Amino acid sequence: MNFVTACIDTKALVRNLRTIRARVPDSKLVAVVKANAYGHGLYPVAQALSQEADAFAVSRISEALSLRNQGIDKPIVLLEGFYNDEDVEIISRLDFYTAVHSLFQVEAIERHPGIKPLHCWVQADIGMHRLGAAQTGELREIKTRLERLPQVYQPLGLIAHLSVADTPAEQGYHEEQVKRFWQIASELEFTGDLSLGNSAGILRWPDTHSPWVRPGIILYGISPFADQTGEELGLTPVMTLKSTLLTVHRLKKGAKVGYGAAFVAERDTVLGVVAVGYGDGYPRTAPNGTPVLVGGRLVPSAGHVCMDMMFVDLGPESRDRPGDEVILWGRGLPVEKIAAACGTIPYELVCHIMPRVNVEFTAWGAG
Repeated sequence: MNFVTACIDTKALVRNLRTIRARVPDSKLVAVVKANAYGHGLYPVAQALSQEADAFAVSRISEALSLRNQGIDKPIVLLEGFYNDEDVEIISRLDFYTAVHSLFQVEAIERHPGIKPLHCWVQADIGMHRLGAAQTGELREIKTRLERLPQVYQPLGLIAHLSVADTPAEQGYHEEQVKRFWQIASELEFTGDLSLGNSAGILRWPDTHSPWVRPGIILYGISPFADQTGEELGLTPVMTLKSTLLTVHRLKKGAKVGYGAAFVAERDTVLGVVAVGYGDGYPRTAPNGTPVLVGGRLVPSAGHVCMDMMFVDLGPESRDRPGDEVILWGRGLPVEKIAAACGTIPYELVCHIMPRVNVEFTAWGAG
């Protein structure tokens, strides 16, 4: 029996997508399911959304192949494009959509005459400086060469990624990026599919509501903003990470707990030992006081997180018993709060669920 379980609420997932669609009613939704659907399960998430999403997006061709091989027949977008000539034939045969971010990819496509046409989105670098062509001349050359090829569907799409849509202090830079995207689309006469809006853009920036938008973290009920939770944005957490109390101890004031004696009891109290640790994906960086939900009430963590266990200060009046349910994040305890306590982002926490954690797919509440 596994003590630690990640419960994935598929109805919450669908509900979130419908909430997102209401925010961008004129856009098609590309559900981003890269990195094992942000730790939530690649195929089960895609299957749950298969009737609702207009397309899916992944980073790598292995993820796209997994979805196709398991029967997902919606368009699948390769956000990183492809890496070698062999991938071009696979993309063609399985009808994937691919970003084209450099001339070496154009050259690879040119070397494959006669294949079934590819769906290509030219990728522009509008300020992220990660993937994409930044200079108008290079973008024009990519577009012109792709337009000459019978093995490429026309008209071409244009795609770009926003880097500071979730960063209020960089509003000016964000506005420059948005302006640059629409400028490229106009100047180079991109008349195909355009895709700019990400999670933060969808929620906060109407001028990013392109014909295709790409919701990622918000699909899973998690906020892209540091100052809000997903629930405060009208979303529902999809993942709830649960465990149980292994045992409880009565401690005297001054008792030192765990590796490095990182917690010292300031009063007589009851210490709980929870069956979860960094070997399950719970962050070792969680400091004393990180909230944990035990028996429906919030209690603080105590001491360093171990590989398989962690400690919580249950308080001197505790009546908690071994076997009681513990929620590490999810329903009743937003993962954003755990991430903030640990000095990281919620994306990292949900993506780091380890293989030994049991995953259960459920459907809670109304659809």
